[in-house]
Amino acid sequence: MRVEIWSDIACPWCYVGKARFEKALAAFPHRDGVEVVHRSFELDPTRAKGDNGLVIPMLAQKYGMTEDQAQAAERNLGENAASEGLDYLTEGRDHGNTFDMHRLLHLAKERGRQDELIGLLYRANFAEERSVFADADEYLVSLAAEAGLDADEARAVLADPARYADDVRADEREAAELGANGVPFFVLDRTYGVSGAQPSEVFAQALEQAWGNRSPLQVIDGADGAEACGPDGCAVPQS
Repeated sequence: MRVEIWSDIACPWCYVGKARFEKALAAFPHRDGVEVVHRSFELDPTRAKGDNGLVIPMLAQKYGMTEDQAQAAERNLGENAASEGLDYLTEGRDHGNTFDMHRLLHLAKERGRQDELIGLLYRANFAEERSVFADADEYLVSLAAEAGLDADEARAVLADPARYADDVRADEREAAELGANGVPFFVLDRTYGVSGAQPSEVFAQALEQAWGNRSPLQVIDGADGAEACGPDGCAVPQS
């Protein structure tokens, strides 16, 4: 069974949702028969490379809140991450264009190191002080090498904007065709769709159902929906 996960490195709920899904997958009796593929989804595909900014002012502007309220929202998101065993910096993070990261993830897919790289990219963006946006190419090359990729090959991909660009765009078109307008979005064997960073129990249910059934795609939102990130921003947890 194949599980496809549409996500963006800039999406905190994708970071949390990946951990929740992996918890469910680890307990799934047929986990050895599950292939996980990460698909590209840019929350802001129009943002230019190098157009970086701090997260807190961005949140305040996007949601019409004060910076103190935005900071409180980040602390609450940090608590959600911590509940899944994830580190999360609630101050000083920045945001920017993620297209090159998605291109590298397609290289990593070809080399069988995609899950390793996306995990390192999430960690770098959400849990480490060094910026994956401001420090750009050489930092991304070092993360690719840590994931098991050849550093020179990763550097060559970053130097050529056309490499894997069509693959990223194809993933994004497919997401739109499937009706995904936010991430994370999980598609299980093209049978079930799970929208948002659902609790692990919802992912466990979806794995069981998808394993035993073949039917048109059904989107599982859960009882009350779940947090996700879309073109208009990310769901902000309230205290």
